[in-house]
This record gives sequence, C-alpha cells and structure tokens, in this order.
Amino acid sequence: MSQPATTSPLQLGRQGFGAMRLRDTKSGDPDRDPFRVVNTALDEGVAMIDTAELYGNEELVGRTIAARRDEVVLASKFGVVRTDGRPDGPPDGFEVRADAGQVRRSCEASLRRLRTDRIDLYYLHHRSETVPIEETVGAMADLVRQGKVGAIGLSNVTAEDLRRAHAVHPVAALQEHWSLAERTVERDLVPAAAELGVALVAHSPTSHGVLHGAAGDAAPADERQVVHREIAAAHGVSAGQLAIAWVHSRGPLHGLEVVPLPGTTRASHVRANVAAREIVLGAEELRRLTAAWSPTA
Repeated sequence: MSQPATTSPLQLGRQGFGAMRLRDTKSGDPDRDPFRVVNTALDEGVAMIDTAELYGNEELVGRTIAARRDEVVLASKFGVVRTDGRPDGPPDGFEVRADAGQVRRSCEASLRRLRTDRIDLYYLHHRSETVPIEETVGAMADLVRQGKVGAIGLSNVTAEDLRRAHAVHPVAALQEHWSLAERTVERDLVPAAAELGVALVAHSPTSHGVLHGAAGDAAPADERQVVHREIAAAHGVSAGQLAIAWVHSRGPLHGLEVVPLPGTTRASHVRANVAAREIVLGAEELRRLTAAWSPTA
C-alpha cells in the first residue's frame, strides 16, 4: 500500500494546487502541459494537489502524480454529480448526493481514476439538504478505518454542519472561498474552525481571477484599486500575488491554519503563485488592504 506524504495530523503545506481547470488540451504549449504544471508545483514545494469527481479530470491528475505519488497530499471531493451527461467542462446541471451508499461508490470510483489506493484528504463537496451530515460523515469515517481515506474534509457547508460532522469524526479541513473580495467565511465558519482546530483551505484566493486585474492600468481607479496598486508596486509583485499573500496573512490573525489553494493551467503561473508565500506585508499595509476591500467599504 502506498503511504501518504503526511503524518498525523495532516500536513497540508503552506500552499496547495487547485487542479479544477487542469486539462490534457494537447495545445502544444509546453507551459500548459498538465504534467509540467503539476510537477512544477511539486518541484516548488507544494504537496497538496486538489481535484474532485465533478471536475472530470481525476484520471489526468492520477497520471500526473503517478511517478511521485509518495510526495503528494492527494485531495479529492465527492457528492456533487453532473446531470448534463457530459464528462467534463463546466456543468450545465448538477445535484448533491451524499447518502452512505454514494460515499462508498464515489470513493471506489475516484480511487480507480486516480490510480491509487488511498485519498489523503476526502471532502464532501457540498452540503446536502436531504441527507443528515451525520450519515455522510459516518460513511466517510468507515473509509478512514478501512485505510482508503486518510482524513475527512468538508466544503460548502455551514458552521452548524461543521460542528455536527466533527462530533461524528474529526474534520481535518474545510475548503471554502476566501479572498480579499469574498469574506463571508469569516462570519461563522472561521471562528468555528479555529475553535475545533480545523484547517481552512482557501480556494479561489484571487476570486476566480478578479483580483489579478486589480492593479492593471485598465482597472477602474476606485479606492480599492488604488490601494491594491500602491501596495503591489511597493513590493514589486503582481496583483494576484498580493491577493494570495493577503490570504496567507489570515492564519495568525484568526488563530487557525490557512492554506491558499490557487489554481492555474500554466507552469509559469504556478511559480508566481508559490512565490506569494514569501511576501511579507506590514501591519499598516494589511490594514489598508483589508479595509479597502471590506464588503462595507
């Protein structure tokens, strides 16, 4: 049996790689070669590679990590099922299936596609309105006991969901959208995660690319953009790198482990994203940046 690249508790690393858009496009551009993209992430010290059954690329992810499986904290998700009949691309429709039988079936299928015998971090992708989360997490806990899953995660849930789930089995990580432009998670989920010792994996730290353009010459010159431009220029970094650095700063402030999860389809962008780990923002810079992008600003 292959061994995960972690010890208990789960070591997610300072930053992960979100593989949602990873595709074997045969574009001919070496920078977009998915094998180069993933290996660049691993070479740069990223351990966690994150995918999901919904993304339609688990087989590709499995191939890209096959030669380096023991270096990878492999994360995948289940529970959101396409209803459009298409294997990949943006779904035209989906539904949530989180009953115990679906948990088992999804895990077995993901293990086959990923070419592995263990998923290091397995998430419920979205809360169910019909299946009690205790049933879902109970089935996930069975997978942990069987050695098929290393740790349990949740995504797109409420603070109450987290507490109920954690009472059944320890939850290692939450994956939620957290960025300068999206702070909803701070209201209830972040305090609950901090209380329970749950890591927060922050997907879309640049808000699906919105914050990449915040410092561009063509961006609207409102107060948010002005502050973003000034601070990015002071550090000689891009707007996207500054946005990722801001997410890195949240952990000490809120008292929990925060792991930004940027995604890209270019190896060069992987290197730029990882470099954001080293940006050190001063207290006044953080205050100005956070206030400028506040939802009430």
